[in-house]
Amino acid sequence: MTGSNKNEQTFSAAELSRIIEMAWEDRTPFKAIEAQFNLSETDVIRLMRKSLKDSSFRLWRRRVSGRATKHQKLRSKGVLRAYCPTQYKYRSK
Repeated sequence: MTGSNKNEQTFSAAELSRIIEMAWEDRTPFKAIEAQFNLSETDVIRLMRKSLKDSSFRLWRRRVSGRATKHQKLRSKGVLRAYCPTQYKYRSK
């Protein structure tokens, strides 16, 4: 993995699922993934390339490229949370 001389990490299915979920979330910066799972942006890209279908990976790359909320330094000062306000609200069935 880029940036550090570490062996490729192995993640449980739950961890892998959470990393992929965080990578797809618009408001979750790569730094948050790095803080939680010790994966740089390059490592996340590599993991996504390996884990997703080619078409899904291309769609994801198009989506996150140029998205300011994925990079903390590019985020506006008004973005203080990592998720949409309605994302984790309880929904009655």
